[in-house]
Amino acid sequence: MGKEQLYAILKLRTEVFVVEQNCPYQEVDGRDLEGDTCHLMGWRDDQLAAYLRLLDPVSQGGDVVIGRVVIAPQARGLGLGHELMGQALEQAEKHWPGVPIYLSAQAHLQGYYGRYGFVAMGEGYLEDNIPHIGMRRG
Repeated sequence: MGKEQLYAILKLRTEVFVVEQNCPYQEVDGRDLEGDTCHLMGWRDDQLAAYLRLLDPVSQGGDVVIGRVVIAPQARGLGLGHELMGQALEQAEKHWPGVPIYLSAQAHLQGYYGRYGFVAMGEGYLEDNIPHIGMRRG
């Protein structure tokens, strides 16, 4: 990954997760460089429009972990989230066949991730004052 791609990723994640969602937290968490982290990016008109990362199961205690799922504000409603999630599941199976996949979903997106076979696990919880639920597939 080049410095321009890295900059675009960190800019988009900060724009949405820190500024738009008003959550002051350490967004650059060091996990982007751990193990075999896989970064999926969707570009539109030379701008990063969609992103997520796959954290490898060795560094995450056994599950592939999908995180930092984000669609740029100007690209929402175009179906990029569905395309991104399809690619994420495909890449997870390619890199780590048969390994379960975990994600921490904002609670209001539980139905969205349910369409991809994710099932809620445990009780909901607050993360940065936003209700979340752990979900697992496989």
